[in-house]
Amino acid sequence: MSDAKFNKLLDYETLKQQFGDDEDKAQTSSTTSALVFNPEERLFDHSTQETKKPGLTGSRLRSYAFAVLTRKEYSKAELIEKLALYADNRDEVLKLVDELSKENYQSDQRVAEIMLSSQKRKGKGPNQIKMKLKNKKIDASLIADELKETNWVQQAYELKVKKYGTDVSKDPKIKAKQIRFLMYRGFEMDAIIKAISRKPNDFE
Repeated sequence: MSDAKFNKLLDYETLKQQFGDDEDKAQTSSTTSALVFNPEERLFDHSTQETKKPGLTGSRLRSYAFAVLTRKEYSKAELIEKLALYADNRDEVLKLVDELSKENYQSDQRVAEIMLSSQKRKGKGPNQIKMKLKNKKIDASLIADELKETNWVQQAYELKVKKYGTDVSKDPKIKAKQIRFLMYRGFEMDAIIKAISRKPNDFE
């Protein structure tokens, strides 16, 4: 497949005109909207009693796949299920997604890296990040190095300070509360103990 063909399909403005955009839908009249092809709106045809799929195939399925990918990154498993809702043939979806993955238009690696960065900003530990990757059917080994290189003690300590302050409590009940809080956030016990025992002037 030539780059020119992909570039043409990746022209977001063209795709937006073909498929519509959420904001544009709110602004266009019902007459105009009726002329815009939108698989998600056609998923349910209220003119009949049975639910109908748009039955996308070939270039229309391919174009819809690119329209989806221009809006956000999807894991391979997520993209398959997304496209299968509107496709006529699941085997065609599997073949298309494999092709998009090989051409790097879809990447589990990118999704994993984006998730790692996002979850760390939210104060989530490695266990919760791995669980979220598993839910998206992404192999955590894709970011094994990044997980290993992250200073999880520092991450847990900063979260503990934000929630409980810098004091190192000797009260078993308070310590237990802090441990539960950090465990819920997905940190491992070794990092938790070091974090709640760490004083402001301590350096590793």
